[in-house]
Amino acid sequence: MPHLESLSGLQVLYLTTTGRISGQPREVEIWFVEKGGRLYILAEHFREANWVKNVERDPRVRIRLGDLRFDATGRVLDPSRDEAVWNAVQELAREKYGWGEGLPVEFTPDP
Repeated sequence: MPHLESLSGLQVLYLTTTGRISGQPREVEIWFVEKGGRLYILAEHFREANWVKNVERDPRVRIRLGDLRFDATGRVLDPSRDEAVWNAVQELAREKYGWGEGLPVEFTPDP
């Protein structure tokens, strides 16, 4: 498993999902935060974001973070069940970027 803590100061990561309609790789450059060895991305447009729809269809993703590339599994957080993590991730994003709104999606690196 990659050591993400040392890369948490980077500003963006590159997330590659599988297009839910095309089946083709789709890459986005996006802000992220790290907590407990997992990466979190806030979707400004919640479930309207194409990358979120892709993750919901197929949670297997590829992440490029600096020179590190790895596979991970994505999961949209639930506002009730994951309330503590949801709030912590939003606060981390506010500290890092000055913005912390949106739907948190968690990415766990594959072993």
